[in-house]
Amino acid sequence: MLTILGFVMIATFLVLIMMKKVSPIAALVLIPALFCVFVGKGAKLGDYVVTGIGDLAPTAAMLMFAIVYFGVMIDVGLFDPIVRAILRFAKADPVRIVVGTAVLAAIVSLDGDGSTTFMITVSAMYPLYKRLKMSLIVMTGVAATANGVMNTLPWGGPTARAATALKLDASDIFVPMIPALAVGLVFVFALAYVLGRRERKRLGYLSLDAVTETVTESSDEKVLVGAGAGAGSGAGAGKKASGGSGSGSGADAPSYQNEEGETFSALDPKRATLRPKLYWFNALMTVTLLTAMIMEWLPIPVLFILGAALALTVNFPHMPDQKARIAAHAENVLNVSGMVFAAAVFTGVLQGTGMVDHMAKWVVGGVPDWMGPHMALVTGVLSIPFTYFMSNDGFYFGILPVLAEAGQAHGVSTLEIARASLIGQPLHMSSPLVPAVFVLVGMAKVEFGDHTKFTVKWAALTALVILGAGLLFGII
Repeated sequence: MLTILGFVMIATFLVLIMMKKVSPIAALVLIPALFCVFVGKGAKLGDYVVTGIGDLAPTAAMLMFAIVYFGVMIDVGLFDPIVRAILRFAKADPVRIVVGTAVLAAIVSLDGDGSTTFMITVSAMYPLYKRLKMSLIVMTGVAATANGVMNTLPWGGPTARAATALKLDASDIFVPMIPALAVGLVFVFALAYVLGRRERKRLGYLSLDAVTETVTESSDEKVLVGAGAGAGSGAGAGKKASGGSGSGSGADAPSYQNEEGETFSALDPKRATLRPKLYWFNALMTVTLLTAMIMEWLPIPVLFILGAALALTVNFPHMPDQKARIAAHAENVLNVSGMVFAAAVFTGVLQGTGMVDHMAKWVVGGVPDWMGPHMALVTGVLSIPFTYFMSNDGFYFGILPVLAEAGQAHGVSTLEIARASLIGQPLHMSSPLVPAVFVLVGMAKVEFGDHTKFTVKWAALTALVILGAGLLFGII
């Protein structure tokens, strides 16, 4: 009975969030609470939830302060010179433009928010694609795939969900995966080069003057490539123009000026939150923070708590300014941290009632003996379609615990299963269940169906490359 109820609970959760009948947070709370009563253990619901919250608190803290930290870094202009350099590098060469798109999307993805990444990338690169008459689908496909690889960062979502669902440390999942993910990112850059060569063959070379975006561009163009408020809302992002970074951050994009002084409109170079005098301090602090995370000098939550506090204090010493920056990122912080704490109810009930144990035994019984020791590989392969056809919440909170239990029964560690579960993320970022992808295609004026047809094969191939690298390096 517990096996059936467990699968029914997961199926109910998946159907409701895929049909968008309820929000993921509401589904994570209400559905398991109801099923806890069904199995006759409603009196213990409080214990399950409190235990789950205690287990997930470090993950929630990491996400909250990582979002604040990288949001502040975008606010103060840490990434602006990088974007300008990419635009200068790209010039009018289709190969450089496509590779620059991949590099820019990967760098901006450090903030962990897909909407912000796509808004900045499209705002910066769209004028070049438009003037050269390059394929905008190439831009959206490369940006989405690069962001999918980077989405595995501990504060990006999937790693945190895997850590949450399996009660693991996010750094134990992510750090060993870095070599395989690096191979995946290099593959994306190589893919961008190949696609750029195709565009170059089709279009040839043009002069820089030919791609200059003049200030007399039509009003429709200005909305598309200008400061992100219009672009973000026009895309139906579901977030404020910041995409989680608030005013003065993700909504702005870096500008590019050519020799004649004409400007590509993107990150506002005159926004009030810029701190040019503190640029090298912020760069050094970010490098130190990422190094400390990789070297595991301190737990990741502690690193980001310290980093966010220091970034706010140094860049915005006045209390009203600090409050404004925190408020600018509050929506994204609340959404992510709320999801983590709501997951405490789902995972707590699933494990506390014994449902997951019974479900795992059923799954194990259906796995051939020869396949059991390869459950990590099975998980990696399944993650590619599963995370495309269902949300990350559904896969990581509903399916992954069952796969992990089945793997443990065959001697496969939970950590290997957790790492393998990240494989499908390059494809996931083009899923119709991901709101950020509509920001991407909306700003680029690309039909979602065309984007899907072009991107799915390359994103799935990228995922398989990461899986192969993980197996080769003994990570999975």
